Amino acid sequence: MTAASPVATALTRHTGIELPVIGGAMYPCSNPELVAAVSEAGGIGIVQPISLTYVHGWGFRDGLKFIRTCTAKPIGFNALIERSSRRYHERMVEWVNIALEEGVRFFVTSLGNPRWVVDRVTPIGGVVYHDVTERRWALKGRDAGVHGLIAVNQQAGGHAGPKDPRALLEELADLDLPVVCAGGIGTATDFVQAMQLGYAGVQMGTRFIATTECRASPAYKAAIVSASEDDIALSERITGVPVSVIRTPYIDRMGLKAGPFARWMLRGHRRKRWMRTLYALRSLWQLKRSSLDETGKKEYWQAGKSVAGVSKIEPVADILDRFRHALNTTDHSLP
Repeated sequence: MTAASPVATALTRHTGIELPVIGGAMYPCSNPELVAAVSEAGGIGIVQPISLTYVHGWGFRDGLKFIRTCTAKPIGFNALIERSSRRYHERMVEWVNIALEEGVRFFVTSLGNPRWVVDRVTPIGGVVYHDVTERRWALKGRDAGVHGLIAVNQQAGGHAGPKDPRALLEELADLDLPVVCAGGIGTATDFVQAMQLGYAGVQMGTRFIATTECRASPAYKAAIVSASEDDIALSERITGVPVSVIRTPYIDRMGLKAGPFARWMLRGHRRKRWMRTLYALRSLWQLKRSSLDETGKKEYWQAGKSVAGVSKIEPVADILDRFRHALNTTDHSLP
């Protein structure tokens, strides 16, 4: 912790950062310059490995080294731990090991049992926070030994949860783990309100897409700036489960519901794995293409309801300066 820190929480202590703000890992928008900018401005940027390698063209270790040329402050790593295939799991284990070798000590896990990540990183000073949308996943994370929870609520982009921020925090409050609010944070006021509810910090994704450091296309950024909360819809056509996207003519033409065949595939235990793999491969290509497409013709953009608080494209540092000022001028009897 630095002397200038406006508030100390479990998240700032676990990470050594100044502001309790996580720059959420985003596919395909987590380019290395954006990750570094969040950390340099006082939060902690999280590396999304598939974005770093597949979208932005870096070798994984070289990408981490490049981020280190942009900031010496802590960065984190997103370990997607669903065991969709042996090859995928082996690659994720390799990436975790490289991240550790390159000095990363903060890990965000999602989509599976985080036990192997906890067991790998904890003995050498690593900390693991686990993405959850409800209590049953939080219990699995706690039993696996995670150090904190990232509570993904119904206002989040990507795979949003079913509950509002207050209800989700109340559901997790007795688990004796710090909880980070993910979803609905677009302004300094949103940030302070989350802290006053009792969260240990916030995770932001959508707000950081509309920044000068993000490599998303101008059309994508402009869509976030112009969108309202009512423009966010849940689409099953990306991964088979609801994903928050900006509702555009392209999305309307695609439709929001999975087709009959996809729904049948997703109902079977074995079939579901194959269908999820198919969805994943297709969405990796579609989201990469649409998010970086300068023409804006695809209009296939993930975003959460925090778009309501995004009024312009600006540097990450300007956003976090407002957050810092808001905490400095808030009653410090925060929970």
